[in-house]
Amino acid sequence: MTARKLGRSAVAVAGAAGLVALAATGASAASSTPGQAPGPAPAVARPALKLVAGSINVTLDNVQDYGVDLDLGTHVVAGNAPIEVRANRASYASPVVATQFVNGKAARQLPKGLVKDFSGLGKFLHVTVTNSAGKKVLEKDQSLCLNGDGSRTRPDAPATSPYPDGCSANPFTQGAVWGLQTGWSSRTYDNDADPVQLPVGKYKAVVTVGKAYRDFFKIGANDAAVTLNVTVQKSQDCVRGCFGGKKAAKKSIAPKPNAARPTGKQSVPNGPKPDLRPVPAWGIQAVPGDAGTPDANKDFLQFSATVWNAGPSPLVLDGFRRQGKDLMDAYQYFYDGKGRQVGYHNTGTLEWDGRPGHNHWHFTDFARYSLLNSKQSEVVRSQKEAFCLAATDSIDYTVKNANWHPENTDLHTACGDHSSLSVREVLDVGSGDTYVQTLPGQSFDITNLPNGTYFVQVTANPEHRLFESNTKNNVALRKVVLGGTPHHRTVQVPPVGVISAP
Repeated sequence: MTARKLGRSAVAVAGAAGLVALAATGASAASSTPGQAPGPAPAVARPALKLVAGSINVTLDNVQDYGVDLDLGTHVVAGNAPIEVRANRASYASPVVATQFVNGKAARQLPKGLVKDFSGLGKFLHVTVTNSAGKKVLEKDQSLCLNGDGSRTRPDAPATSPYPDGCSANPFTQGAVWGLQTGWSSRTYDNDADPVQLPVGKYKAVVTVGKAYRDFFKIGANDAAVTLNVTVQKSQDCVRGCFGGKKAAKKSIAPKPNAARPTGKQSVPNGPKPDLRPVPAWGIQAVPGDAGTPDANKDFLQFSATVWNAGPSPLVLDGFRRQGKDLMDAYQYFYDGKGRQVGYHNTGTLEWDGRPGHNHWHFTDFARYSLLNSKQSEVVRSQKEAFCLAATDSIDYTVKNANWHPENTDLHTACGDHSSLSVREVLDVGSGDTYVQTLPGQSFDITNLPNGTYFVQVTANPEHRLFESNTKNNVALRKVVLGGTPHHRTVQVPPVGVISAP
């Protein structure tokens, strides 16, 4: 995810009150007669989904050399039952299939073409903007992530939501779970949406749920559209780049290791184990070395790599420090089908990495990155050999025992500091750990490589130090074609099936 968003809409303070007011229309007084205790409240008829606006008056900032973030403050609200959709891709060559689930069971597929990727429900909303003269100046479709920012909208709604946070951005995501808890809202705005160009002025915006979704979820006309008064103002406090743009990252919780080293006989019991699988490399680009550095005359191939856990058991590692040393002994723990710890085994070491940008404990030999020639012989190997494990990406939350709310989602909280005596590193079921290889030594030095066909190879658990349920799926290849001239090297990255992300 890139931090390129600049501004946020200034929605009137009445917005929050508008959503809370739904509780007043949704809650019915209990019926009773004099001298009798109140009876149960009658059921209130509600649409499965309803489009609402926090406020009908919205103010947006026009940022010079950027534009306007079209955040109109609209939300969808679930009625008397949760809305749950699960999306899957059978293979990288297959389209995404989205299915509504009811009470944990597949109920019906969404019409083909509505969901094309894992960013959410495609073209869920249609926005039409007219100026003060009534002339149409903008039409735009917007996707909806049911897992977006949201909250309870009425007092009888459940206190918590079981569904994941956000919709995946990894190009090789294979399965997702999107849901909206009963009586909960989800903000419709996509933080990754491109800005629009709207001059300062007064506008009218009509936001409408797309017909295919209205038909599928049986949303009536009165519940499927809102009309807003929009004021676009020149940004008073901001120039390009002054906002981080993204919502604040959810604070990650560091898993706690066991209180002491395990004792007794080591064992690797039969039963559930993690299944580590790499996805093909992505984010691939050829770049020259930085000017003014020893690498200025070199060329590099940069890439991102993800290894994920298909389960059905989490990968759990505890590290315990050797006294006075920047080294920890690592132990992998094993669990039965009910989540009870039933065994452990030493799996190598964790080492302290004090380099800028790291400053945490790395488990050795989690993955290996190699560049292969056309005959698939290794010609360059990345120096990246040790890893801080964290659930940075959701890859498939539909697999058995997937954890929709992993604790350690960032490297800063997952991997300790230099004073740590012990750490716990976890890769939960359904989640992946992504590393962006941009540093010299970690990216591939292609300075002296001839143009031609190569393969980026990502290998999970290369030394088989970790115990898995399956080690036959530990290698992924991505074809690349190098071209160009020194300091102007090019790279072509053919698609993988229907996935064209380079």
